Amino acid sequence: MNEIGLRPSPISATVDFAAEGIQHGFLRLPYSRDDSAWGSVMVPITVVSNGNGSTALLTGGNHGDEYEGPIALFDLARSLKAEEVSGRVIIIPAMNYPAFLAGTRTSPIDRGNMNRSFPGQPDGTVTQKIADYFQRVLLPMADLVLDFHSGGKTLDFLPFCAAHILANKQQEAKAFEFVTAFAAPYSMKMLEIDAVGMYDTAAEEMGKVFITTELGGGGTATAKSAAIAKRGTMNVLRHAGIVAGAAHIDPTTWLDMPDGRCFSFAEEGGLIEPLIDLGEAVSEDAVIARIYPTGRTGVAPCEIRAGMSGILCARHFPGLVKPGDCVAVVATVDE
Repeated sequence: MNEIGLRPSPISATVDFAAEGIQHGFLRLPYSRDDSAWGSVMVPITVVSNGNGSTALLTGGNHGDEYEGPIALFDLARSLKAEEVSGRVIIIPAMNYPAFLAGTRTSPIDRGNMNRSFPGQPDGTVTQKIADYFQRVLLPMADLVLDFHSGGKTLDFLPFCAAHILANKQQEAKAFEFVTAFAAPYSMKMLEIDAVGMYDTAAEEMGKVFITTELGGGGTATAKSAAIAKRGTMNVLRHAGIVAGAAHIDPTTWLDMPDGRCFSFAEEGGLIEPLIDLGEAVSEDAVIARIYPTGRTGVAPCEIRAGMSGILCARHFPGLVKPGDCVAVVATVDE
């Protein structure tokens, strides 16, 4: 047992986090299974370190069906030069690597949702073991954390970078400073439905500067969304002083998710008809979607109404919905 009463992490890194230069390696987690008795989960990692400076922890694939982050970070891992860096950049393109390989939100091994598994457990499931390693090894090293998300297979978002409203206003201000530097087309003051067990919460409770994104969805990436991710990553590293040069700041529209009224959920399952597209204005109590029962014809659809005025910033992506699905998110525009 260690000093906080936990077992040591079973994960070992094939990189030396204290070494200078560029290292490409793995986080190796032993995982005995039917097809590999002494097998391992091998999570790719790159560390680029040079001299003194801040440490940025850059992560994608927290959910395995969200691709802008992995695209930007696999590209950065092959292109970033040590001489360009003052400090350290830790790049993990796919946190939940089993989910990433399967193209699923959660791990095919244990159905673990990485972003609901913190602080993790060193003797828990595969997903909990990875979360524990981030909690106890990687997050303490970081000054700045950028974790990429998009809508996966079930949601589609306006492309935004985001941070949370925090009790520590100095920490909050620093996070929104980096959101501005990321310079996505939209920037969000973000509200979570449930922040328990999130990577975000783990980092913020340690006092880290944490920013995240939602850059599209539908279980794919586009040329535009991938370009936003790549440019935003370099902007963040430049703003942190880890990479030299000025951030390329494009205009952004600031959005706010002030309270639970911004979410609309399906109470019935069926075929969804969107009535408002992403980015369009919404009035409070306006019908933004209809859900048609699919068991028989001639039945009136259920109406989904907006709980507040603003613009549509997210929507359910597949054509069929189930009871409880989030079907729309409305955000207010900060003038």
